[in-house]
Amino acid sequence: MPEGPEIRRAADSLEVAIKNKPLTDVWFAFPELKTYASALIGQHVTQVETRGKALLTHFSGGLTLYSHNQLYGVWRVVKTGDTPETRRVLRVKLETADNTILLYSASDIEMLTPEQLKTHPFLLRVGPDVLDMTLTPRKVKERLLSTKFCNRQFSGLFLDQAFLAGLGNYLRVEILWQVGLTGDHKASQLSDAQLDALAQALLEIPRLSYHTRGQVDDNKHHGALFRFKVFHRDGEPCERCGTRIERTLLASRPFYWCPGCQH
Repeated sequence: MPEGPEIRRAADSLEVAIKNKPLTDVWFAFPELKTYASALIGQHVTQVETRGKALLTHFSGGLTLYSHNQLYGVWRVVKTGDTPETRRVLRVKLETADNTILLYSASDIEMLTPEQLKTHPFLLRVGPDVLDMTLTPRKVKERLLSTKFCNRQFSGLFLDQAFLAGLGNYLRVEILWQVGLTGDHKASQLSDAQLDALAQALLEIPRLSYHTRGQVDDNKHHGALFRFKVFHRDGEPCERCGTRIERTLLASRPFYWCPGCQH
């Protein structure tokens, strides 16, 4: 499943394609959404917002399209008039004179009024987004130490969108390697220095992934690029201590770690 950085990059591409351009055609697969299509023609998308793995497409008339890709949903950008070859099932089409954005295979799609946006169950439950640049390590540390989260093992906590939105399995793995901790640890067990390092990594690694993942490190002066240190690298030596990286299951998801320097 795509994690926060991938969802945010997808939202960026959707904004570039159609933001502030009048909609010339709108189509929805689900009957409960079809009634909105004609009213949206002539409006424009003002913003494509992410809340963790959910995507909010805001329209100039005040409505918001909520979508969650879950396992199979995917957005595509095409030139208007083009029809991609795919076996996926089309759910949403938002068309402008130049570009069209298409949502395939997703099943969790709703149209929300401003009032419904404030009371949507998922949006009420989801925690602060790791890609929200107003979120600071201090606030993350406070969240780690809160009664709600301080005694939960990181293996499950870092997959819970109620803690921090946008985290997922590869980020969980890489963050814990970065700070030398295992999935069995809890915030209540850590020293102040460990908490500070963890709070920093919980923001730094997702943001590095968002900004740089997929780029080629041709110019070292551009700074660090995100790359996997342990994820999908079982059997390889840890670059920090040389111990062989291992793979196990934690919270029903594959977990990669170094037994030599994560303890």
